[in-house]
Amino acid sequence: MPNSAARALKTNRTYNLGVLFVDEAQSGLTHEFFAAVLDSFKRSAEGSGYDITFINHNIGRGRSSYLEHCRYRGVDGVIAACVQFDDPEVVELAHSSLPLVTIDHVFNNRSAVMSDNVEGVSRIVDHLCAQGHEKIAFIHGEAHSAVTQKRLASFYRACEAHGISTPDEYIVSATYRDVKGCAEATRKLLRLVDRPTAILFPDDFSAMGGIKTVREEGLLIPRDISLVGYDGSLLSQAISPKLTTYRQNVEAMGRAAAELLIGQIESPRTALPEQRLIQGELLPGESVAEPFS
Repeated sequence: MPNSAARALKTNRTYNLGVLFVDEAQSGLTHEFFAAVLDSFKRSAEGSGYDITFINHNIGRGRSSYLEHCRYRGVDGVIAACVQFDDPEVVELAHSSLPLVTIDHVFNNRSAVMSDNVEGVSRIVDHLCAQGHEKIAFIHGEAHSAVTQKRLASFYRACEAHGISTPDEYIVSATYRDVKGCAEATRKLLRLVDRPTAILFPDDFSAMGGIKTVREEGLLIPRDISLVGYDGSLLSQAISPKLTTYRQNVEAMGRAAAELLIGQIESPRTALPEQRLIQGELLPGESVAEPFS
């Protein structure tokens, strides 16, 4: 086998791709959605002869910026999947000459792969309304996230399309993958004088906190209240009642990210910034029923 360092000198490429993944809950690879996207990305990249390196702040015992770490490791390009795309170090990386593909965020003149969050939330609201729900609450993730902003806009738009006016108290801010925070948010909604008949959660994992709270309040799912998750995780389909959720197509997202990034590296003269929107599917479960009167 040829020495990788020798090959890099000859081709001016290391066949090594960087992965930048940071989320506020510090989930790491226990984050089922991003872990699945990155696994698909990894398999696609390896199939094209590339290795993977995770980007962080460490060079030996010293601290580096993300861009410095990328240059130190000599990666040919980077995939970025994180919540804080407004982080100055992430912005620095986006403004560099290094090939970059982002997940669920668009930088000017950069390629991105995005789950269709607008369609996903719209499908959920349509499903709830078809069951007769008019009092729908939404516990959303971090407000600064582009994903959250798209989901919120889609939620209001879908509700308006069904002639539903959403009270401000039905919209509660939380954090993605925060079971405790979503449990508290659920309790707040359940104790409203005019409580909602359905609650949409930021993700399936957080919905576990909501389910626990509903049961602690002595209520039944879905007779007393309907719950909907987001992501379509394996967990959501294994619990009882099976959670109604929107499954994001993580396989297609990871594959598209690898294709776009490798295209920039191998064909820099013809590659153009491209945004790919990946649709998912609604998974009707057992956690939604007609409002009990």
